[in-house]
Amino acid sequence: MTVYLVGAGPGDPGLLTRRGAELLARADVVLHDRLVSPAVLDLVPPTAQLIDVGKGPDTADGSGGRQDEIARLLVEHGRASAVVVRLKGGDPFLFGRGGEEVDVLEQAGIAWEVVPGVTSAFGVPAAVGIPVTHRGLASSVAVVTGRVGDAGGVGGPDWEALAQAGGTLVILMGMTTRAAVADALLRGGRAPDTPVAVIARGTTAGQRVVRTSLAGLAEVDLGPPAVIVVGPVAALGAGAPTGAGPLAGRTVVVTRSGRSARALVGALEAAGAATLELPLTHQIDPSDGGAALRAAAAGVRENRWVVLTSVNAVERFMAELRDARALGDVQVAAVGPATADALRRAGVEPDLVPARHSAQGLVDEFPAPGGSGARLVLFPSADLAADTVTEGLGRLGWDVRRVEAYRTVPLGAPDPELVARVTAADALTFSATSSVRAFLALRTQEGAPVPPPDHVVCIGPTTAAAARAAGLDGVHEAPDASPGAIIAELVGLLGPGADDDS
Repeated sequence: MTVYLVGAGPGDPGLLTRRGAELLARADVVLHDRLVSPAVLDLVPPTAQLIDVGKGPDTADGSGGRQDEIARLLVEHGRASAVVVRLKGGDPFLFGRGGEEVDVLEQAGIAWEVVPGVTSAFGVPAAVGIPVTHRGLASSVAVVTGRVGDAGGVGGPDWEALAQAGGTLVILMGMTTRAAVADALLRGGRAPDTPVAVIARGTTAGQRVVRTSLAGLAEVDLGPPAVIVVGPVAALGAGAPTGAGPLAGRTVVVTRSGRSARALVGALEAAGAATLELPLTHQIDPSDGGAALRAAAAGVRENRWVVLTSVNAVERFMAELRDARALGDVQVAAVGPATADALRRAGVEPDLVPARHSAQGLVDEFPAPGGSGARLVLFPSADLAADTVTEGLGRLGWDVRRVEAYRTVPLGAPDPELVARVTAADALTFSATSSVRAFLALRTQEGAPVPPPDHVVCIGPTTAAAARAAGLDGVHEAPDASPGAIIAELVGLLGPGADDDS
């Protein structure tokens, strides 16, 4: 039994280390910070327990006993579970209180390992072209926090010494105290015209950079999380790299989760788009705890076909089947390439993948029963899956046994700031009616409606119909569920030469 303190990096999930990703993939319990990317949490197996132990802006210093509760949970789960991951933003040992958590584990006699992460202090400035050291400009760098010391936030570090030391000063967690920090540095002797760069939500799609001076720092209000760079190097770099591709300069909201989200996000970024991840739902065990699915897997050879219409269904069903050889001569249908690839990872080559990657496309290509053999089709699916497969195959003469493989439930309300940024995006994507319902549930913040972007791209006619019925405007339907089809629809709407008023 070991507790692993893993650094999640500065924001971009691609900056997570390979060691960190490997541990998350086999974790039993993950205790994570508030701002860890959903894309990183998607690496955790569905059987693992996720515990949000993040501190909000008003408790970022760990006051009020919150850190004591984290310590208690680390010891409790460290004694009971084989692989416990304490997932921390940036690096665990840079203002992450990782040292204190290691002390707690040591005292409890629990084995531990630290997996370093890319710290935002260096990774975020680098992402916008700012080197924290540069020959002739800065031969040293100091990293401090604006959230230590007295109530003004400037009683901890020796600001006068920092002001006189020269070099680069990187301030973390300092947006709420930026005025006091600037005043302390000015009083310590730093020149008012010292270059300053403020980088909010660094390395993510919502990254923003403001260049100013030390005298003007108090007027910059980007909101946390932000990194403040003070010194001559802050004038270097040209901001976020300029994207290329047909969707360059566009922001697209992705409401998928799990591996399907990763594939879509990767395709969007390859097309030049910035992505804003807003996972709205997640999957939990079926209402019967999986009893029906286990029974169906045990008797799988009674069926002539197994039909699978999502990666989640594949993973849940194959986990119960355990050995692909148990299928015998039962044929398997996959709704599209992502589902087919999930089957291949489990050692099964699908017998049918329709050209049109949708439930209706699968029904249209599905063979009639024929002959006098069994007419049973096993359909492990989500509780909210549409009846397209059940009814369509039934009309062909098949006896479809639908089994609940998992349930789709809404996630908790996201950060209001994230919801507000959705409106400013260029397009919103939906992959299921459950996501449409979850989005509608969070469209109202403090009584004011939050409108979606001008373009809403849906996968499948059922999802598009649900979006239109909900009163959303600018609803478009992608030809199928593949990332390529979604990209093609978005390029037609937002790419070069597209009419933004379409």
